Amino acid sequence: MTHTEQQRTGESAPASIADQVEQALGELVQAGRLAAGQTIVFGVSTSEVQGRRIGTSGAESVARDIYAGVDRVRLRVGFHAVWQCCEHLNRALVTERALAAAKGWTVVSAVPMPKAGGSMAAYAYRRLSDPCLVEAVQADAGLDIGETLIGMHLRPIAVPVRPSVRWVGEARVTMAYARPKLIGGERAVYALPPEEDRHSNTCD
Repeated sequence: MTHTEQQRTGESAPASIADQVEQALGELVQAGRLAAGQTIVFGVSTSEVQGRRIGTSGAESVARDIYAGVDRVRLRVGFHAVWQCCEHLNRALVTERALAAAKGWTVVSAVPMPKAGGSMAAYAYRRLSDPCLVEAVQADAGLDIGETLIGMHLRPIAVPVRPSVRWVGEARVTMAYARPKLIGGERAVYALPPEEDRHSNTCD
C-alpha cells in the first residue's frame, strides 16, 4: 500500500495533490500565525511525489498541482511564496523581482530549467510576472515536500510543525515556522504580565 493510499484511509485525508498541499500549508499558516506580507519558502521534489528518487523524474504536471495548492492558500492569506531551486543552482530561490528589491535580497543570474533548477522552480518562474532568482532569504516559514532541505533559507529559530497530511503523493512533508529568539537569563520575561509591579526586581 502506498503512503497516499494509507493517508486516504483517514476520514479527512484529501485525495488530490493540490488538496494535500492546501491542507498541509493551511495548518502551517495556522500554527505559525502567518500573515500577509510574510515569506514562506517552498522546496519540492516532483520526482519524490511520484515515488521516484529526487532529481530523476521531474514532472511539470506535478509542479502545476502543487503550485495550485499553494496559490489557494496564498490568495487567502497574502504571504509571499519563494521557490527553492535544486543544488545545481546552489538552491537559489525564485521570486518576484519587486519583492527581491524590497527585501534587499541578492539577485543572481540564471533561469531555472527542469534539469538545472528543478521542475517546481522552473514552473513557478514561468508563472510570475517579473521573476528573478535570489541567492538566499530568511523566510518566516517553510514547507518541504520530498526532503529537499530548505533549512538554509529559514530564519532562526525554526519550530517544526507536524501536519495531519504527512505525505504529498509519495513524498514526505516537513514544515516549520520561525519564532523570535528568546533573549536574557533566568530573570527574563517573555510575556507582559497582566499587572506589573514596577518597584520590584528592577535593573535601575
